[in-house]
Amino acid sequence: MADKEFPGWHGTTIIGVRKGGEVVIAGDGQVSLGQTVIKGTARKVRRLSPGGFEVVAGFAGSTADAFTLLERLEAKLEATPGQLARASVELAKDWRTDKYLQKLEAMLIVTDGKELLVITGAGDVLEPERDVAAIGSGGMYALAAARALIDSDLDAEAVARRAMGIAAEICVYTNANLTVERISA
Repeated sequence: MADKEFPGWHGTTIIGVRKGGEVVIAGDGQVSLGQTVIKGTARKVRRLSPGGFEVVAGFAGSTADAFTLLERLEAKLEATPGQLARASVELAKDWRTDKYLQKLEAMLIVTDGKELLVITGAGDVLEPERDVAAIGSGGMYALAAARALIDSDLDAEAVARRAMGIAAEICVYTNANLTVERISA
């Protein structure tokens, strides 16, 4: 089957919310192939502990590609302990310039509780405005919902959960089966 005919993997919504001295990353569990839900309980948010330095990461895109990137990020964090931004920039540089890594189709949201970053294959390491970042097929729905909720009395986890619920109601590639990880600054 030619690449143009292949329906392609869709799905995932990942959100990161920083509020009240903590950061929450939440992700849905749906993996779809074309019009079919293949799995509804995937874990797309992970806790990493390279060298005792704790990081939470969420990924959207190809699972195998994301795991490759997470392994590379862990190696970068081991080389630069406690420096998430530096490790992320080094990963983004490698991702942009390495012929093998250039083919990877995924995005990451990472946090150490102080910094909240989005890492892309275009070489971007972005710190979001308004303390909310979102990626994936339902990312813009979750982002809009979280921005509307961020100034409310809700804590970071409640904002993330409500935003993900709204995204799941709108995006057919997002479900309400959430994995949520919290980390303090």
